[in-house]
Amino acid sequence: MSFFQESMLELITETSTNLPPDVRQAMTESLQTESPTNQASQALNVIATNIDIASQNKGPICQDTGMPTFEIKTPVGTNQLSFKEDIRQAIVKATRLGKLRPNSVDSLTGENSGDNLGPGTPIIHFEQWENDKEIEVKLILKGGGCENKNIQYSVPCELSHLGRADRNLDGVRKCILHAVWQAQGQGCSAGAIGVCIGGDRTSGYSHAKEQLFRTLDDTNPNSNLAKLENYVISAANTLGIGTMGFGGQVTLLGCKVGILNRLPASFFVSVAYDCWAFRRLGVVLDAETGDIKRWLYKTETPAIPVAVKEGFSITGQEVRLDVPISQEQVKQLKVGDLVLVNGEIYTGRDAVHMHLTKNDAPVELDGTVLYHCGPVVQKNNGKYLITAAGPTTSIREEPYQANIIKRFGIRAVMGKGGMGSKTLRGLQESGAVYLNAIGGAAQYYSRCIEEVLNVHLLEFGTPEAMWHLRVKDFPAIVTMDSHGNSLHADIEKSSGILLGKLADPVFD
Repeated sequence: MSFFQESMLELITETSTNLPPDVRQAMTESLQTESPTNQASQALNVIATNIDIASQNKGPICQDTGMPTFEIKTPVGTNQLSFKEDIRQAIVKATRLGKLRPNSVDSLTGENSGDNLGPGTPIIHFEQWENDKEIEVKLILKGGGCENKNIQYSVPCELSHLGRADRNLDGVRKCILHAVWQAQGQGCSAGAIGVCIGGDRTSGYSHAKEQLFRTLDDTNPNSNLAKLENYVISAANTLGIGTMGFGGQVTLLGCKVGILNRLPASFFVSVAYDCWAFRRLGVVLDAETGDIKRWLYKTETPAIPVAVKEGFSITGQEVRLDVPISQEQVKQLKVGDLVLVNGEIYTGRDAVHMHLTKNDAPVELDGTVLYHCGPVVQKNNGKYLITAAGPTTSIREEPYQANIIKRFGIRAVMGKGGMGSKTLRGLQESGAVYLNAIGGAAQYYSRCIEEVLNVHLLEFGTPEAMWHLRVKDFPAIVTMDSHGNSLHADIEKSSGILLGKLADPVFD
């Protein structure tokens, strides 16, 4: 098995940097479906450009390279302990090479292991099969933003806008639609969902995630489930949530449903949400050498570019924001404005926000932009280089954000998915705005970073540190302004009304 570890490193690298053909095709169709004049179309253009850059440069598609989950089939008698150790070493190498971001964090201390190893990381599931000539390895990299939008329903239950969901196929239908609606743009829509009907709480979630190993264009062998899958995709795309939750015609790329037996007292519907950066690949290996015999989910021909035009369409109507930003400039901004940020900004995620509630900032934040981002960083010749820098989901900072804006004079916070009513009131009170960058567009945004000027609070780990960056023409959309307007609140309300129109039974 001399080539097994090398093969695993190649699988990890390809999965992190190159989307499979079925996902690329779904994104291409989304570009063709979406109205070319709306904000969702702008976001799709950025996403498409990012997909192409990542593939060309072998850079992570998204800065959140997710929780590596391996599904492995081996011949009877194979040494699975040896395979597990080789996978762990391949994970370490991929992290060192910048193909994976250090994502393994001690749940009590918050300490980052730095190499993506730790209890439960990575996830490796083995299964034996009768084939004694080959080994099959499938890998999915599912990020934290979409993982946070997973949801499990115990039916019967009452659902917002949809009413009661019963223990039947129509009740399942309601749960799935509600799962899509509650994700809004926080899971980086347009997304895909894996669903499990039945099982217990643990097996239900696991089986739901397993459905994401199916291709988007396959057909469920169970005719009832195939009908349900097709219905959900069609219905979800009438909700007007759209890419990044900006509104639009494309909200869901795929729905894959599996089923398990259950206990009489329990009826769970488990939903695993995945973002547009649907990173899933696999390989079949020679059982003697560990060398790659063939790839799963992709062809040998080079990937066809997805982008029709590059990124945001610059029209001259964009607002140039030079940092530091004044309160007067902020007051002139309104929801829907496309801004280009220039100057020095700082990143700050969960650990930074918690730190700033109890401590002084290590830098002057008055008039600046706080970017919700956990980048992929490499160090060359003593200098830091940001190789992936898309936004993280902002709603996690909702308990802290308004107070931090007020305390430190921050004029703009930037992330993805929007924030809640407490932050919206804080923006009004302090004179600040929320800027929505395009989730997952890690390669696209890394090109806007001219230089890493410094780093603070590095003891929190690479993703959670406060990075001091100089950016040029960094594009984002104002989705919450200083006048009390929120695109996210508007879309949630309007999509909720449309969801309510789907309450009547479809499957009896």
